[in-house]
This record gives sequence, C-alpha cells and structure tokens, in this order.
Amino acid sequence: MDDCCEAKADELDAIRASHARVLWVVLVINALMFFVEFGAGVISDSSALLADSLDMLGDSFVYGFSLFVIHRSLAWHARAALFKGAIMAVFGVGVLFEVFLELRDPVAPTVPTMAAIGVLALAANGFCFGLLWRHRADNINLRSTWLCSRNDLIANSAVLAAAALVAVSGSAWPDIIVGLGIAVLFLRTAATVLREAFDELGRARADVPQSVG
Repeated sequence: MDDCCEAKADELDAIRASHARVLWVVLVINALMFFVEFGAGVISDSSALLADSLDMLGDSFVYGFSLFVIHRSLAWHARAALFKGAIMAVFGVGVLFEVFLELRDPVAPTVPTMAAIGVLALAANGFCFGLLWRHRADNINLRSTWLCSRNDLIANSAVLAAAALVAVSGSAWPDIIVGLGIAVLFLRTAATVLREAFDELGRARADVPQSVG
C-alpha cells in the first residue's frame, strides 16, 4: 500500500513538473509578444494589434498565476480560473474602450507592419497552443489556460484577415471591427471560465469536511 501511494505521489509530481515546464514556456513567449505587438500596434495605428497585445499581457498574468497554484489544492485551481476569467473580462472592456477611441478618429493602419506582426504572433501562439493541447483536460487550471491560448489563435487569425481587408479597401473599418470582435471573444470566454470556476469552487468546498462547532 505504501509503495502504491509513493508511486502515485511520484506520478503526480511528474505531472506537475510537466505542467510547470509548459506554463513557463508559454509565459515567456506571451510576455515577449506583448511588447512586440504593443509597439507594432502603436506604430501602425492598429486597434486589432493593440487588442491582441493586451491579450498577450493578460495571458502572461494568467500563466504566472497558474504556476503559483500548480502545487496547491483544487480550490486554489478554481480560484486561479476565477482570476483568469476576471482578467479576460477586464481586458475585454479595455479593448472595447480602445475601439471606441478609434471610432472617434478612424485611421487606416499600416498594413505591412500589421500583417508581419500578425504572422509572428500566430506562429508564437500556435506553438503555445500545441504545448497546451495535451494538457487541456488535466484540470480546470490547465483547461482555462488552454482556452486563453485558443482565443489567441482566433484573434491572430482575425488580425491577419483585417490586414488583408484594410489592404484591399484602404479603410480603417476592418481593423476596428476585428478589434471589437476580439473584445467580444474575451468577454464570452471570460463568462465561460468564470461559470466553470464557480462550479469547480463549489465542488471543492463541498468536499472539505465541515468542522463541528
């Protein structure tokens, strides 16, 4: 029995170590891409790139908190998911505000910069998505992290579509519409993550023995 428990503990430690390695890699990639995309968004006047860069920043916080709770209880994993949902909601609102500012004075973004950074971000997030894919069903902490990565791919693809449409039309509207779409995606995913996190937190609390007082 002791050998069995020890084997299970070693297996759990190995799984957590694997999770930590993956999370460190995607954390570093997202932090670097935030600076790249944010700078490119400012230079190219692209709402879509700025929105995507804020997503990268939010994901960096998300992955950092995921690392913080990796050796903690299921209740802490649920709290991490709550934090992620809140971060996504905040950045969704922030992107909506950025789109509102762009609507006041629409400026067509610089397409070559927008497209080049969009391709780079898509490649970076595709790599992160591949790392997280195999862990997406391990627990709510990794599932919510994987949902963040999935959103990144959708947003990156939308940025490239916006760049193509801006190049064809010469209008700022494709960029604005994509920025708005990214904000809506953030908010919808935030609602999903928050709902699942509250459910998981409720189950974790129900499993804790109540003290007799």
